[in-house]
Amino acid sequence: MQYEHILYQVTDNILTITLNRPERLNAVTDRTISELLDAIDRADRDDDVRVIVFTGAGRGYCAGADLSERAETLASGAAPAEDPGIDGHRDGGGLVTLRLFDCLKPTIAACNGAAVGFGVTMQLAMDMRLASEAARYGFVFTRRAIVMEAASSWFLPRLVGPQQAMEWVMTGRVFPAEEALRGGLVRSIHKPDELLPAAYGLAREIAENTSPVSVALNRQLMWKMLGADHPMEAHRLDSKGIYARRLSEDAKEGVFSFMEKRKPNFPMKVSTDMPAFFPWWKERPFR
Repeated sequence: MQYEHILYQVTDNILTITLNRPERLNAVTDRTISELLDAIDRADRDDDVRVIVFTGAGRGYCAGADLSERAETLASGAAPAEDPGIDGHRDGGGLVTLRLFDCLKPTIAACNGAAVGFGVTMQLAMDMRLASEAARYGFVFTRRAIVMEAASSWFLPRLVGPQQAMEWVMTGRVFPAEEALRGGLVRSIHKPDELLPAAYGLAREIAENTSPVSVALNRQLMWKMLGADHPMEAHRLDSKGIYARRLSEDAKEGVFSFMEKRKPNFPMKVSTDMPAFFPWWKERPFR
């Protein structure tokens, strides 16, 4: 796919996906959603990509959906379409966050400016969130007379707790990076020119020292266990993973590199060497 709304750049095993409509504060369209989905699929297939960093071009991260398209529809006075039912329509933001949920590569948000609506909800499905001092966040759905999107009603309370999630969503206010840090939404705040270096430093720590297969497995274990009914489910999957990995070439390299006091060079690849039980959750697919 030829990208028009995002940039896709791989350097030293780190992929940077940049939302690239700075004249619109990187507001998303259907085209943006399609490009993000394609980029995540592409990254999962590429063993040279070890970590994905998301950021925005210009002074904003993402101003949410491009409301100019919706405004044209409302202004036209067209009759509303027939209700498609609960399974007849899929929110584009949710397609992105669910794809991130199943991603095989660790994901880092480097939020450089305003992140409103989908601009913030897309970050909830990422593994770590760093903020610029210039970042602003807003779950503004109640002020637009709509509901939470991008599966954020699942992600947000799990990240920050129900009380904080309720306050941010019920008020719909835009709040600064300091409040996001206090509320547990972001990991750290950085000066604008130090944001990407901090994100890349974290990404390099992963890319240079860890097994890609183990990273993918542990990422999925933690995300998928958020919905488990009992720790026994985690125990069963841990046991499968330990058994599958205990005599692998990666495990040997992990031991020998430690004993020899050198950086590891893990040979196994996410594209070809995931254990047989993976992806276990697709045995019980959601509809």
